[in-house]
Amino acid sequence: MNSQKTGWLLLAPTLVILFIFGVVPFLYVLVTSFVHWNAFAADPTPHFAGVDNYRQLVFDDQFIFSIWQTARFAFFVVLSELVLGYMLARLMLSDFPFKGLFRTIHALPLMVAPIAVGATWRLLTVPGLGPLPYFLDTFFGYDYRIGSFADQAFFTTVIMDIWHWTPLVTLTLLAALSSLPKEPFEQAQIDGASRFQIFWYVTLPFLRPAILATVFIRMMDALRTVDEIWMLTGGGPAATTRYIGLYIWRVVFPKTDYGYGAAVSLVTLFLTIVLCWLLYVGLVARRGQKSVN
Repeated sequence: MNSQKTGWLLLAPTLVILFIFGVVPFLYVLVTSFVHWNAFAADPTPHFAGVDNYRQLVFDDQFIFSIWQTARFAFFVVLSELVLGYMLARLMLSDFPFKGLFRTIHALPLMVAPIAVGATWRLLTVPGLGPLPYFLDTFFGYDYRIGSFADQAFFTTVIMDIWHWTPLVTLTLLAALSSLPKEPFEQAQIDGASRFQIFWYVTLPFLRPAILATVFIRMMDALRTVDEIWMLTGGGPAATTRYIGLYIWRVVFPKTDYGYGAAVSLVTLFLTIVLCWLLYVGLVARRGQKSVN
């Protein structure tokens, strides 16, 4: 009993902090989602609206479009970062000239603030000023204007996110690969397994916890990205890059519709939890059931 009391006593400060900065804001947003509230309107008083905000977002075409665009963005960036991160982690396990310098340069994007990343890529892509439009037009005859072409803007945001966050995936998978035991790989080689078979049946199962954690982190980050996109495209052209985080920002700040913004935030949180749960079931639970059977 004394040890249990001591454990709870030691956990108490952390639990209090989590309650104050986690539970209380969530409850506040939950209550706000059931009211109509514009603090800068003629009547700044919150008025109870029931589920009207949730009914409104179901028929909000801009919200549904932003959800779809965010899902596309998250799919491309997470898949690309996972593949590139694994390849770079494999590369860093081998010896090559200037390996230490390469690892240092590779990790530099992680040290740059997201808003600075967006500003830098904005300078790189401005027609008449940035080097990307100049070189693409000079050497390939490609008209590169992200302010005019939706597909160019979308894939530019994808490439920017890959450049910024692939080092995180690389370092995570590098740590996981470095800790793998050698005996299963040696046994597989003795049994005559091919490289693909070793990767699929030996490497991938060992890496599954690291991959799952990495996918969760990057998925949640991709679903709430705001500052990079705002600095690069501002959500355009024609709302092509107005992802859900940027859509919530526009509802809460320029429009000052706090009730509707809170409802959109909670629905986004719910969709994120559901998506992470589906990923967990697909990557862990199903594999665990097969191993038991």
